[in-house]
Amino acid sequence: MTGELTFVDTNVLVYAYDRREGDKHLVARNLLVELWRDGTGSLSTQVLQEFYVTVTRKLVHPLPRSKARALVRRYGQWVLLPILTEDVIAAAELEESEQLSFWDALIVTSAGRAGAQTIVSEDFQAGRQILGIQIENPFTA
Repeated sequence: MTGELTFVDTNVLVYAYDRREGDKHLVARNLLVELWRDGTGSLSTQVLQEFYVTVTRKLVHPLPRSKARALVRRYGQWVLLPILTEDVIAAAELEESEQLSFWDALIVTSAGRAGAQTIVSEDFQAGRQILGIQIENPFTA
């Protein structure tokens, strides 16, 4: 990493704790270790909420709720953006102009407000730039 802020989408965070995902699990774990080491990880309260629900309710082997809460606290130490009313409006506008889902537009809006240069996710078009933020899929070669 170059010291530039990287915004982590929910799917990357979830894969890091879902061992059933094989290679995706390993890639996500390694990426998060690198972001911790470099101090360049960021996310939003939206990501933390989605992460908690997914790892405690949607995995074949869900995490214990106490472990999931501890992880939420831990990732809350990163550059963390709460979702503001202005973010909802900006995401609604971005959804329309960039033809994104509302939730993806909210990720981009939060990443922009955090000052992130990159979003890591498998849900966006890799290589695309939105609002000057580079989209990268860490699971593609």
